Amino acid sequence: MHDHNASPVNPLPPVVLALFAILAVAELAFSLGARGLMGGPGAIGWRVAMIERFAYAPEILDWMVRTRQLPPEHLARIVTYPFVNGAFTATLFAGVMLLALGKMVAEAIGQPRTLAVFLGAAIGGALIYTAVLPGGPALYGSFPPVYGLIGAFTYLLWVRLGQAGEAQIRAFTLIGVLLGIQLVFGLLFGGGPFWVAEIGGFLSGFGLAVLLVPGGARRLLHRIRR
Repeated sequence: MHDHNASPVNPLPPVVLALFAILAVAELAFSLGARGLMGGPGAIGWRVAMIERFAYAPEILDWMVRTRQLPPEHLARIVTYPFVNGAFTATLFAGVMLLALGKMVAEAIGQPRTLAVFLGAAIGGALIYTAVLPGGPALYGSFPPVYGLIGAFTYLLWVRLGQAGEAQIRAFTLIGVLLGIQLVFGLLFGGGPFWVAEIGGFLSGFGLAVLLVPGGARRLLHRIRR
């Protein structure tokens, strides 16, 4: 029997809403402060101040390794950098992708695993960024963990296509399109090296999905052996 009281729209998983809310609240404060609508004159520099406080820099990791010191405020940067974006448009695009992909991934593998993918991709993206660009600029922005959700979604689609007997290479269409768009924008408007962290986030998200989805590692090994 059809439930007439059921919502016509599937609700978003709370963990996805919570992640989005952090991004939205931070961006709202930055935008209102920059326009002088809250916080007084000092609010104009809130975004820059928060980037300086929460961004991840390869030099910081190098310093912690060399000195064998792990200050909590610096250690936390590897998971706090995604929550501060450099512009409203970046927050908008990242937020939309987070809601869409987070919903699909969470419905497939559950909320705790989705949170693990998001944070794990943030860490993995930062570490790969450090390995490739040890002297690179400070890393901030939501796209590395969002690309991690793309990686997890790609793996889930890869499995589904395999079960249906269809070409599994189609699972990588989304990441291919996004990287193509990013390349075009980079050529037209210039771009920084953050794409390294985004690819690192994608690879981390794909790998974490393999480990977190029951039977994922066995399924992948079987496919490789074939």
